[in-house]
Amino acid sequence: MKSGDIEKKINEIIDNIRPYLNMDGSDIEFIKYEDNYLYLKIIGNCNNCILKDEEIDNGLLTMFQEEIPEIKGIINVPL
Repeated sequence: MKSGDIEKKINEIIDNIRPYLNMDGSDIEFIKYEDNYLYLKIIGNCNNCILKDEEIDNGLLTMFQEEIPEIKGIINVPL
């Protein structure tokens, strides 16, 4: 998959999960996709949650990898 196609798919996935995050007082911002790593900024309640890293590794990463297997990991960009 081309980089432009990957970024388009990333934004589609984010648009699909955003309503669920918003219900919890959170949001997610796509920063960049580089060297097979997805850089995201977690905003709101999820950013302060003690389970944030586990949710990123087990929840979000799995969700993104189902659609984009090239993704090796997610890096949470600090606020």
